[in-house]
Amino acid sequence: MPHYRAPVDDTLFLLNDVLGFHARDNLAGFTDASPDVVEAVLREGAKLAEEVLAPVNRAGDLEGCRREPDGSVRTPTGFKAAYDAYAKGGWMGLAVPVEFGGQGLPHTVNTAMQEFASGANLALGMYPGLTQGAMAALLVHGTDEQKALYLPKMVEGAWTGTMNLTEPHCGTDLGLLKTKAAPNGDGSYSLTGTKIFISAGEHDLAENIVHLVIARIEGAPAGTKGISLFVVPKFLVNPDGSLGARNGVSCGSLEHKMGIHGNSTCVMNYDGATGWLVGQENRGLNAMFVMMNEARLAVGVQGLGQSEVAYQNAVAYAKDRLQGRALTGTKAPDKAADPILVHPDVRRTLMQIRAFNEAARGLMLWTALQADILHRSEDAKERQTADDHLGLLTPVVKGVLTDRGFANAVEAQQLFGGHGYIEEWGMSQFVRDARIAMIYEGANGIQAMDLIGRKLPKDGGRAMMTFLGEVQTFVKDHGEDPAMAPFTQPLQAGLNDLQGAVMWLMQNAFAKPDNAGAGATDFMHLFGLVALGYMWARIAKAAQARNAEEASPRWEAKLTTGRFFMERMLPETGLRLVRIKAGAESTMALADEAF
Repeated sequence: MPHYRAPVDDTLFLLNDVLGFHARDNLAGFTDASPDVVEAVLREGAKLAEEVLAPVNRAGDLEGCRREPDGSVRTPTGFKAAYDAYAKGGWMGLAVPVEFGGQGLPHTVNTAMQEFASGANLALGMYPGLTQGAMAALLVHGTDEQKALYLPKMVEGAWTGTMNLTEPHCGTDLGLLKTKAAPNGDGSYSLTGTKIFISAGEHDLAENIVHLVIARIEGAPAGTKGISLFVVPKFLVNPDGSLGARNGVSCGSLEHKMGIHGNSTCVMNYDGATGWLVGQENRGLNAMFVMMNEARLAVGVQGLGQSEVAYQNAVAYAKDRLQGRALTGTKAPDKAADPILVHPDVRRTLMQIRAFNEAARGLMLWTALQADILHRSEDAKERQTADDHLGLLTPVVKGVLTDRGFANAVEAQQLFGGHGYIEEWGMSQFVRDARIAMIYEGANGIQAMDLIGRKLPKDGGRAMMTFLGEVQTFVKDHGEDPAMAPFTQPLQAGLNDLQGAVMWLMQNAFAKPDNAGAGATDFMHLFGLVALGYMWARIAKAAQARNAEEASPRWEAKLTTGRFFMERMLPETGLRLVRIKAGAESTMALADEAF
């Protein structure tokens, strides 16, 4: 049976030694997040993930969700009890302001907990994850009345949340949506239409579900300029917070999916459902993108979570499975064969996944910290820099972490040989569950185009210049340190490739947009490699300092893993640059009928 252990110690090292999390006492809520408090929270969260969420992951995959004749949906065995434990533990409101019943802790701490939940049970973790995203949108754009009415119950976990964007005829191009909203004359609207692929759209985990739905008010402009956002509860809510009549929203069917079987992915029908405007009329995308951007970062976390759990199980198998002898001579003479961990190609696979996971965790937490700075700092310049970082890095975190997360799950499965293809070992589930993360909340090709078409040139390239400058400064500051040379020299080479890609695109992509489109995915991954390399350089500096204080195999192992990344993975930036500079000619040359 597969197992999962939350990476608490590595997370604490990243927060305390690499990112300087506890030096941020100037931010609201950080004074309550002392090192002892954060460690206690994360260790309790790890216990929940390992002992409550992970044990029902297999049942969720095997049983899936079931739609009853009356339209209600039953979640798999054990999901309700596990969800209740999550909710009653206060995890739903970890980063929600205290005035709404939350704990007001930094978003960074909640992000770490999201990784634990995603690694332990991705399908189950989506229910609270989506609720947290819906709460984020209401916190920013909801009225005081809406916040008071919905947030306390959502924080409590008695109610969950969703977002409803996609329709049968439109996904990314939301300007094509057909769901209509007709004013009722009392401040409410009647919504009519169909939404598909709605995660957690109907289930038995909570007594009410708060849907955030985009629709077009009658007479609104065509395209994305005419989209509004509405809050549409499954059960109408009385002024005193009690539940009233069933609203005109129902689950038409469940999607039959490749993975995340334990999450109820629904076709949702709105038949004159009563909803209330969130934010300004015709400004729904602005409001929804609060949730979308948070969801994209959370999906990146999901990719990391699946990569981590797949790695842990592959390591356990590689230590136990006997096959062949080491190339350098027998390592287990008392056994019929050596464990496959002795073989260089097996180690290469495991080292690639491990090196990615540790740097990706750093990148994830670094980006989450920028969200805390953006929302909690009183310094306008600091907030702007954090906002620039989030805008630039969100498509990278989403795209690179999920692309690599899936690839790593496949590589981990490969180490099991035929057993990896057999369901009882659990590796197939990690592969199937990880696959969706590359698709939803904006497919990764869209993330790459968003990065290269919007985020890169935004504000005259200010965000990218800031990133390049920060990495260059780090290399310069540590370039004379011989101990850091194995990290700074490869990082400089990768940085040069990234700068070369930016310059080539500036010179060749704006006049010929296909050059940007053809190189977008390679640019996203080139950027991601440099960002991960920067994380490894910072990790190495901190590990060297810890090792100088008290030599330990833990720090030596971390430095070795970092050198592997710099030697074997970061040089891929050169390949990506060659592909980008090839342009779009051969990509676009074939006539349509030739395909």
